[in-house]
Amino acid sequence: MMTVSMPIGNLTKDSIINSTQVSPTVLSQKLNIGADDLLVFNQTADQKAKDLKAKADAIDTFFKEHNMPLEGKGMKMVEEAEANNIDWKLVASISAIETTGGRSMCKNPKAPNNPFGWGSCKIGFKSIDEAIEVVSKHLGGNAESTAKHYAGKTTKEILQKYNPPSIVPKYADKVMKIMDEIGQNVDTIDTKVLAKA
Repeated sequence: MMTVSMPIGNLTKDSIINSTQVSPTVLSQKLNIGADDLLVFNQTADQKAKDLKAKADAIDTFFKEHNMPLEGKGMKMVEEAEANNIDWKLVASISAIETTGGRSMCKNPKAPNNPFGWGSCKIGFKSIDEAIEVVSKHLGGNAESTAKHYAGKTTKEILQKYNPPSIVPKYADKVMKIMDEIGQNVDTIDTKVLAKA
């Protein structure tokens, strides 16, 4: 019996797995490279998921501490903030100022599920989740009809467009104070998560 060594050239994962001519060492090395990349990806994804959960928990903690009905909507608010590139505390804080976190929702029967006072309580939504999606999209400057008002703005500028100082003096400052309070909750939650790890 005679053994011949042949150069393999560019290997693909399929050619490695399907080849009987590749040594177990080469196969192991190729799969380990993929496993290392996958491990880094999984660790990054896990950390991102933990960060999102900590932020959502901070929002829900704020709502719970203040007996506000929007408790449980923290993750939806964080996800939509992420998708629309706005501060993760923004819509939660607006709802706290506008409707006490959904406690005194817009009274207009033609505008249900509006915990943000959106459209001066003249616009309704099918659900609270839809309200979070729509308002976040607008505030992020991602809705064509309002992009000129919100796109490329800082959080304070977004709030000054949402409720101009000429109409509601110090509105932006009030909302940002709530944002700071919610932000303190995430620090507390992060500490608890680290203590459990």
